[in-house]
Amino acid sequence: MKLVRDKIPEMMLKEGKSVEIRKARGREYEFMLLKMLQDETEKFLRDRTAENISDIQSVLMHIAEVREIKWEEVEKIMEMKNGEKGGFGKRLILEASK
Repeated sequence: MKLVRDKIPEMMLKEGKSVEIRKARGREYEFMLLKMLQDETEKFLRDRTAENISDIQSVLMHIAEVREIKWEEVEKIMEMKNGEKGGFGKRLILEASK
């Protein structure tokens, strides 16, 4: 059992496969999105491609939607944090702190 993209069952049927699908109910959808995020992140760690990054972003966008967070708000917070604390472009590694 796993969450799939909307058109996957249709594509599988066209390939001659039989499918059994149902719509996620209640909190199950968020749980399945979180599982998908974990799976997609693990896939990215094995194969660092633009496609895998886009899969992660897509899942994150749906999680935000479930949590009633507008994606624009996420981007605004990211910009604010980059302004206040900087990004990661300087590649700084904190070796120690006292």
